[in-house]
Amino acid sequence: MTEAKAVPIKDLILVPSIITLAVTLLRLVGELRDWSPALFGKQAGGGGTLVGISWLIPVFGFYFGWRLARMGHAAANAGKLVGFSILAVAVLIGIGVGAQAVKLNPIVTLFVFCLASLAALAFVFPVWPAFSRTAVAYALAARIPVAIVMLAAILGNWGTHYDVAPPDAPQVDAMAPLVKWLLIGLLPQMTIWIFTTVAGGAVFAGIASLIAGRSRAS
Repeated sequence: MTEAKAVPIKDLILVPSIITLAVTLLRLVGELRDWSPALFGKQAGGGGTLVGISWLIPVFGFYFGWRLARMGHAAANAGKLVGFSILAVAVLIGIGVGAQAVKLNPIVTLFVFCLASLAALAFVFPVWPAFSRTAVAYALAARIPVAIVMLAAILGNWGTHYDVAPPDAPQVDAMAPLVKWLLIGLLPQMTIWIFTTVAGGAVFAGIASLIAGRSRAS
């Protein structure tokens, strides 16, 4: 039996996906009802707000790593996984700094980031395929609903962080709704946030694999 068939990905991501969807919907309701900005901020990107699914990345990264290790699919080299994940993030940050240094157009920068995010997955995926496949499946389950919410928010002009263009790209707000959604919704959710979920989660998954391996050996 191959590793891909042996890892029950659907079972692993089911509960985390439901929890993530619940947080997404809670975040949307909180913004629409103007609840506490500290919890439900409406700024572009939604960064720093306490209610958000990005905070779940380390939690479920650790969870997936622990479960996989206990099921006999531990990382072959957890230290390498953590190191390559950090390296991938550093490379992506470096690309962002470089894009700012040469003053690329914000939309061009977005496309560069999206392509670089997909390419950066190559740093992580081969090191622990069982985790990477699980994390990609979870990332899709988490981000597809967000992309759908963003489409509805943009079409309805809801005034949430789901339909606000980045401050460095105000021209996006003047674009047709579907074009705007493609640029600030679908493309980032299906590339940058997939990478962030996998690479960010991999750091904590590697730690979990180490701990689980030691607990089984003791």
